Amino acid sequence: MRKLVYFISLSLDGFIAGPEDQVDFFAGSDDYVQYMVTTYSDLMPHHARVQLGMSDQPLTRFDTVVMGRRTYDPALQMGITSPYSHLQQVVFSRTLASPDPQVNVTAADPREVIRGLKNEDSRFDIYLAGGGQLAAALLPDIDELIIKRYPVIIGSGLRAFDHEFTPAQFSMLDTATFDSGNSMTRFAPLAQ
Repeated sequence: MRKLVYFISLSLDGFIAGPEDQVDFFAGSDDYVQYMVTTYSDLMPHHARVQLGMSDQPLTRFDTVVMGRRTYDPALQMGITSPYSHLQQVVFSRTLASPDPQVNVTAADPREVIRGLKNEDSRFDIYLAGGGQLAAALLPDIDELIIKRYPVIIGSGLRAFDHEFTPAQFSMLDTATFDSGNSMTRFAPLAQ
């Protein structure tokens, strides 16, 4: 069965974006960028893959991306209606009509959609791009958590999991550190 992997950038104080959805404070060193390009190229938006000459590179781990409306909005604001055209794209929204035939916008129950995606015949995993409300709704379905930690404190903003107090235990699988002070740590949920 396919895995749902929440792969997210995080400030030291636990935010995935600023109060106005800002993410420009997340910066990395050359070794960090190179690691992302070589290890997680599937997760790069299509326009970034084109700029790096990687648009024809085969998929390695993910073939589907799921995200909430606020995670999708920045691409729309840049005029990009299909930010991950190399992947199957699912956006959860109660109000948005799909602006692109390659993007499945749905108001369906996220857990039901994820169960269906997990049961698809594919050797690739599912990338949960955010945001915090969607991640909280899907917390019981997350099979792996990858946190890109940045050495910055922002004070307020959007939380990685926007939900009530409901502890969920994870165990660390591995971690990598970079010249900029960034780290990337993979976690797996402990059986509850």
